[in-house]
Amino acid sequence: MDISIFIDKTNKPEQKDLITALAKTYNLWQDIINLVYLKYPNAVSDWNFPGQKYGWSFKIKDKKRAIIYLLPRDKRFMVAFNFGQKAFEKIMDSNISEEIKHSLESAKVYAEGRGIRIEVKNQKPLKDISRLIDIKLAF
Repeated sequence: MDISIFIDKTNKPEQKDLITALAKTYNLWQDIINLVYLKYPNAVSDWNFPGQKYGWSFKIKDKKRAIIYLLPRDKRFMVAFNFGQKAFEKIMDSNISEEIKHSLESAKVYAEGRGIRIEVKNQKPLKDISRLIDIKLAF
């Protein structure tokens, strides 16, 4: 199972922990956070511990819903989104990578929509992540 590198509920991750854990991908983590705040300056962020099964994750949200989750792993991280039907349709009609579209299309549909996780080990997925943030904010 793919869980957070931070699994101790009593020890909320700090910047130094993140720098060590993410290594070379730490700057990409910061780039994505900065991108969300650039697109939505009123965003609010905090660490979240949904349970031992998942470990710590970093959530950025608007007034009522999550925009994006950042999930720390060993020397990499995942970004996670949930998209409702209108956002899903917009993504499917966009120039976002076929790999992401396929993952989203095959995702189980829940009341809050479809969830997707994208692995970040390098800059390659950042353009798609930026577009997904735009779509999330639009819907």
